[in-house]
Amino acid sequence: FMEEDTYEQFSLPRDSVSEELQFIPPSTSVQILTVDGKPAGLQLPSSIELAVVETEPGVKGDTVSNVTKPATLETGAVVQVPLFVAKGERIKVDPRERRYISRA
Repeated sequence: FMEEDTYEQFSLPRDSVSEELQFIPPSTSVQILTVDGKPAGLQLPSSIELAVVETEPGVKGDTVSNVTKPATLETGAVVQVPLFVAKGERIKVDPRERRYISRA
């Protein structure tokens, strides 16, 4: 990671931030949590816009409410999305709860 103002670079153990990294596209600004002045973790925003790179096509006429399907996002994360979401669309997700919010 890099401090945007001073260009100072630092790292965090991958194991401690692996869940968060699934929702962070490259060059995204994030807040770093510190303990005693040392980086300790990431603070993710409440929503992030990401592109759907892979998902099954929805079946026309299948309008049962609350039916979802898995979708792989540009960062590699997989979330459940409504049937109408198609490959190539941009969606908003809540990275803290790993859930679909809306189309972007």
